Amino acid sequence: MPRALVQTGMELEYDTFGSPDHPGLLLIMGFTAQMTDWDDRFCAMLADGGRFVIRFDNRDSGLSTKLDGVAVDVPAVMAAAFAESEVPELPYTLSDMAADAIGLLDHLGIERAHVMGASMGGMIAQVVAIDHPQRVRSLISVMSQPGDPEVGQPSPEAAAAIFAPPAATRQEYIDSSPRYMVWHSKKYRDEARVREQAARSFDRSFYPEGGPRQLAAIYGSGRRSAGLSALDVPTLVIHGRDDQLITPSGGFRTAELIPGAHLLFLADMGHDNPEPLWPVIVDAVLSHTSRA
Repeated sequence: MPRALVQTGMELEYDTFGSPDHPGLLLIMGFTAQMTDWDDRFCAMLADGGRFVIRFDNRDSGLSTKLDGVAVDVPAVMAAAFAESEVPELPYTLSDMAADAIGLLDHLGIERAHVMGASMGGMIAQVVAIDHPQRVRSLISVMSQPGDPEVGQPSPEAAAAIFAPPAATRQEYIDSSPRYMVWHSKKYRDEARVREQAARSFDRSFYPEGGPRQLAAIYGSGRRSAGLSALDVPTLVIHGRDDQLITPSGGFRTAELIPGAHLLFLADMGHDNPEPLWPVIVDAVLSHTSRA
């Protein structure tokens, strides 16, 4: 797969689907997740709908640049965020990660793109729209939230899973993967598939060290309420009733803040992208980006 050295100094692993003559659709993945979590077939469906689909690994995940050895005090960052006091120095912020995304568009020669992000990727996509509105044709924020500490926080069960100590071996990683099903779409949970995905993810890039730095960026970047309220970007917000990692209030608040935003609330969706819902999601994204 190709790599791009962007102006932030990061090397980003990326790939594309469809014709570069079509409108660009940049996909941004979430916390510790790799670009391959945007399933090839899902990306192909979007490309078949006339979009030039770009996916990439965020810094500190997948095959992109990793900031080995850079320490961060996550509990201190989280405590400051919830108290809304001064946050300790961060290795990077969501704005830095948004600048990575813009650097990739520069590398590809794309002046304006539709930007779609899931979970932390939705936060980054929101920041792309806030910091670089001239580069965004439309925004699609999926299973995400606006940085307000009072909305979208995980359920106790989801928090226990996300903050559990990382696995030490490949088999332990695979065996521990079903714990994340607590936030998956209840109707479509499939433990065998989860284990297969965990094996593929581990084999491509197992990098638990990046998690704390990405988590610090999430909590340390503050509220986006004012920036989202000032947006003049066509926006689609997608969220699921079953989401226990970023609970639905995060999606509701995001849609409430952004002027003219449309909310697609899916009863059978959790904090994942199950294949049976792809036709609904793809149709919504293609319709939204066509209108924009």
